[in-house]
Amino acid sequence: MKPKILLATTARWFSPARLAIALARAGCEIEAICPPGNVLEKTSVARCTYHYRALGPVNSFYRAIAASKPDLIIPGEDLATLHLHEIHYREQIRGSEGARIASLIERSLGAPTSFSLVYARTALMEMAQKQGVLAPATEVVRSITDVRQAMARMGHPLVLKTDASSGGFGVRIVQSPHEAEVALARLGAPPALAPVLKWAIADCDYNLVLPFLLRKKRVVNAQQFIAGPEATSAVACWKGKVLASVHFRVICKQDRLGPSTVLALTKHPDMTFAEVTLVRQLNLSGLYGFDYILDEKSGRAYLIEINPRATQVCHLAMGPGQDLAEAIYAALTANSIRETPTITEKDTVALFPQEWKRDATSRYLSTAYHDVPWQEPRLVRACIETVPRSTVRIVGRKWPQSVLRKRAKSQE
Repeated sequence: MKPKILLATTARWFSPARLAIALARAGCEIEAICPPGNVLEKTSVARCTYHYRALGPVNSFYRAIAASKPDLIIPGEDLATLHLHEIHYREQIRGSEGARIASLIERSLGAPTSFSLVYARTALMEMAQKQGVLAPATEVVRSITDVRQAMARMGHPLVLKTDASSGGFGVRIVQSPHEAEVALARLGAPPALAPVLKWAIADCDYNLVLPFLLRKKRVVNAQQFIAGPEATSAVACWKGKVLASVHFRVICKQDRLGPSTVLALTKHPDMTFAEVTLVRQLNLSGLYGFDYILDEKSGRAYLIEINPRATQVCHLAMGPGQDLAEAIYAALTANSIRETPTITEKDTVALFPQEWKRDATSRYLSTAYHDVPWQEPRLVRACIETVPRSTVRIVGRKWPQSVLRKRAKSQE
């Protein structure tokens, strides 16, 4: 019998759909909880989808878990992970009655002692440093006085980050005390009405509504700025052991603080050490992402954060030891990890549709491996329709959306 995985996504990102395809390819049965209209519904591999309701998020998750009865849950965003943490807390209080769901979440994410730590940026960086992992100085700041003192110790520019934020949201790089004061006020405050309405009306995304209504302030951290290029990695782990990992150097990003769109395969001993050490120390299971800065002077990799969820590179099978979906399948079936071929011999990957969305004339769409899921034509068309671009360059040519749609249709 195939192991069943429930993919949990609260947003309209593309990456959970790509991960679903990779996990199905490895031999897993896929179900999903996602917002209505999510591109996951356009894949051929999601056997069943359950609707996520942002105004009743935890109950949505409960219903999906009860109906699906999965062997593993993989969250696609930080908010999904937070919902699973809350459910675990509730089920632990219930004692033996909640043991089944609590055990499922622990199997999916790892030891519950890690749940609060992976979101507490300051505590996590301090723990990493104690384990010998290179990490920038980080501390919680609650007032402009705290920020000024942090800037005096760490220098400027200074990075301000909120706990439990992702995708570049909740991050500011400040050059002066005045900039820091403005950024601190905005980052620490509950969501403002304007973005709440914009996301709800324009994107049908209601995830900001409850935080807006509850008026809960966010924890802000000051982090030492490390000059240099960014790097990212994803790991598949099981009971504190890394099973597979893939490392990339960031080539292009959606914007200065946003997600990557083009990456180059790399290896770095500091990244490997950080992942093995922290996965063991936190006793993690499932899929996790690690973000780094490669110091421009020394070349050393400084860990800047952990993403307690599947990231947008988790579906990329880059050869033996670098196929995360295969590693998860092996863990669930208690089998040895099969060696799988790499999806490309090229070292550079342009993510679809992210790089096309960033720049429809980008040279990487033809020179790098352009990660278009042609085997899923409905998904390709859905991705195209979400991107307000009239052309895209593939294999050195400009392809109108209509031509791209026809190519996708021909694959059906």
